[in-house]
Amino acid sequence: MQETQGMSRDRLDRIGRFIDETYIATGKLPGALVQVWRRGELALNTVLGQADRERQVPLAEDSIFRIYSMTKPITSVAIMMLVEECRIALDDPVSKYIPAWENLGVFAGGFMEGFQTRPPARPMQVVDLLRHTSGLTYGFQQNSNVDAAYRKLKIGELATEGTLDDMIGKLATLPLEFSPGEAWNYSVATDVLGYLVGKISGMPFDAFLKQRIFDPLGMVDTGFHVPAQKAARFCACYAVGALGSKVITPRGPMLQDDPQTSPYLQPPAFLSGGGGLVSTAADYMRFARMLLNGGELDGVRLLGPKTLALMTANHLPGGVDLPRLSRSMFSEATYEGVGFGLGFATTIAPASTLIPGSAGDMFWGGAASTFFWVDPKEDLIGLFLTQLLPSSAYPVRRQLRTMVYSAITEPGPAPR
Repeated sequence: MQETQGMSRDRLDRIGRFIDETYIATGKLPGALVQVWRRGELALNTVLGQADRERQVPLAEDSIFRIYSMTKPITSVAIMMLVEECRIALDDPVSKYIPAWENLGVFAGGFMEGFQTRPPARPMQVVDLLRHTSGLTYGFQQNSNVDAAYRKLKIGELATEGTLDDMIGKLATLPLEFSPGEAWNYSVATDVLGYLVGKISGMPFDAFLKQRIFDPLGMVDTGFHVPAQKAARFCACYAVGALGSKVITPRGPMLQDDPQTSPYLQPPAFLSGGGGLVSTAADYMRFARMLLNGGELDGVRLLGPKTLALMTANHLPGGVDLPRLSRSMFSEATYEGVGFGLGFATTIAPASTLIPGSAGDMFWGGAASTFFWVDPKEDLIGLFLTQLLPSSAYPVRRQLRTMVYSAITEPGPAPR
């Protein structure tokens, strides 16, 4: 049996066939890019389908994707770089940097025009923003009157209006969903972290990411918009369900964002650290390899290995998994056996997930069904890029993890 980096070549190859037959040929996904990195090499690199179905543009290895919430781990690394420099601390109250938030109350009743609140049990801390225990929310959760207020003020939407400063001002007028630390709720917290990066570093958030992360790592195609000279490589984005067509037809899902008229072709006013970036497979793989290598890649160190170990620990209060603490109607991870660290999910009980994997991995996904995971114990990275909203449409993430781990023939690091 032929092997590649301790993985079965036949079993790796069947991943592409499965994605093609199950999702591309059936029209469920317009296109997909799958990469598996193991033991210092790319063990699988499969590009399938189309980047733009309407114009019959094939997907390419250098196609540019909306990564949405896969922006969050990048923003979290940025804030942890400032933590390492002791310019901010995880147990700092957020109001130290946003004084207007000093008296935020917790929702006790009423509607936007007259919310009733109670004092929180403790102030919101920076760590709460990183692990989504802040009491903030997303409007699309549709859980409460607070969510409704987010929707009315257009906070945290795909096309958020205004600037980061505007969002911070709006949030100062709204109550928290719960007292910080009492629950886990997927939220705009990472957008707030982006605001803090800019405020503390003294440079615009996008400039910080470029100078401190993207340029050092060689992430040449990652940013908050697609420049004109790269527009031909930008993928179309599609949608099914509540966001688009209810039924998959021979034409496939509904076009949600045309790459030739997309808002991403212009620099945005709102720099979303929670979901605003576009990127490529090559760029995001370099970011993931930095995580796999303990914060360093090709001589460039962004974080110390002990800091990254802190980020990958489960920070949910009580050490529980997400279903035990979550109030979210939706997140990019809802599995049993999964905890949450500082910026991404982490597996804490592999058997409870009912899919192969390792404790201590780190992973997250984006709204357009993109996904990545980093498994230090197996010296492994998985990356899946496509453009279909919402990410809950199909179980492709679980299927991909299952097939990748089933291809491993030699567990652990490469033999010395």
